[in-house]
Amino acid sequence: MYDASVLHPGSLRDLLVRLGQSGLFQAKWTEVALQEAFATIIDEQPELEQRLEQTRQLMADSIPDATVRGYEPLIPSLELSTTYYRHVLAAAIACNAQVIVTSNPRSFPDEEIARYNIEAQTPDEFVVNVFELAPARVVGIVQDQAAALTNHETGFDDLLDRLRAVGLPRPIAAIRQSLGLGG
Repeated sequence: MYDASVLHPGSLRDLLVRLGQSGLFQAKWTEVALQEAFATIIDEQPELEQRLEQTRQLMADSIPDATVRGYEPLIPSLELSTTYYRHVLAAAIACNAQVIVTSNPRSFPDEEIARYNIEAQTPDEFVVNVFELAPARVVGIVQDQAAALTNHETGFDDLLDRLRAVGLPRPIAAIRQSLGLGG
């Protein structure tokens, strides 16, 4: 279950969606999370609004069953600090998620989410776990992501640097090590 905090920046969102397409796990999110993530981006870069609508459609097309629905009745019974975080936990419960991927794991206290057999993981923890499950697949996914970059962006090493900078130091180190690359 992805919360809004991991749906931007674009390089992280792209990797998480690509990993979700791999079949190694079921990627899930809510419309509320997408709205919050995209609103943050639009506040910073209003010119991206139309492009983000295309991104939303591409995400829906690439993982058709990713959007969780019908979780709203669970929200009032949950004891987290904000309605937003309660909505994420409710959606995770509704779709039987085992993990909430969030940049804010403290917003999902272990004592509250463990009763639902859910744990909160940072993107770094989550991607490292997926890498440990299927290293060659993850390397291939990142290579595909680099190959899909538009011409104003550069290549594989630059993508690795960007992903490390947005909070994925451990999986990027593991990818570099698996390929015999320095850094």
